Amino acid sequence: MYVDSHCHLTFPELQGRIEAVRAEMAAARVDRALVICTTLEEFASVHALALRYDNFWASAGVHPDNEGVEEPTLERLLALAREPRVVAIGETGLDYYRLNGRSVADMAWQRERFRVHIRAARASQLPLVIHTRSASADTLDILREEQGGAAAGGPGGVFHCFTETAEVARAALDLGFMISFSGILTFRNAEDLREVARFVPLDRCLIETDSPYLAPVPYRGKTNSPAYVPHVAAQVAQVKGLSVEQVAEATSRNFERLFRLPQPETTP
Repeated sequence: MYVDSHCHLTFPELQGRIEAVRAEMAAARVDRALVICTTLEEFASVHALALRYDNFWASAGVHPDNEGVEEPTLERLLALAREPRVVAIGETGLDYYRLNGRSVADMAWQRERFRVHIRAARASQLPLVIHTRSASADTLDILREEQGGAAAGGPGGVFHCFTETAEVARAALDLGFMISFSGILTFRNAEDLREVARFVPLDRCLIETDSPYLAPVPYRGKTNSPAYVPHVAAQVAQVKGLSVEQVAEATSRNFERLFRLPQPETTP
């Protein structure tokens, strides 16, 4: 019924309890998940989960925050994009939240890394999984320059764990991207974000956990899990005045459309 469009199951908090996570997902009617790659060193572990379980898929990319790791090249990303069950490029983007004494100008390496991912997505026609934090203007500008949006004939993708303004959401939608909401949407101080969720059309929404982080209310502060994504769906339903079943159905179909996946078979 539900899909977690963004989770990190190879992170230490969850890596050792995959079977328990899957049992919890089944009990919560979360039937599929996209397992996100954040370094090239991590890719083999992420990909192994997608190969082992038929309701997991994988992405390939290097998170903008990660330094001191193998730097992605266009050739390397394209090789990973050809692997079975890899359905997205990323997580990629820009993050100026922790500059650690550096200026935005000093983050040119991060902007170049982002461009490499966009070029790989265009060449492979796999959608992008976009991370942006305190960097929305540059994120949008680079996507326009590199023609990464579906509206410009690019692969499009999703702005994951969205926490930006309605204006940024509108710009992302205009470029042809989807918007994904996480457990942050349930936080008491997230009324502005709930207004954004009310604004974003349902056919452009995804839901996610970003687990093991950002557990939704009533689990805030605990280790997050894909089994908690129904709480995000319930909050989207509340702000849009819909049933949670409508949100689950729509976000599942959006997931299939974006990542070009078939609907799961149903038993009569």
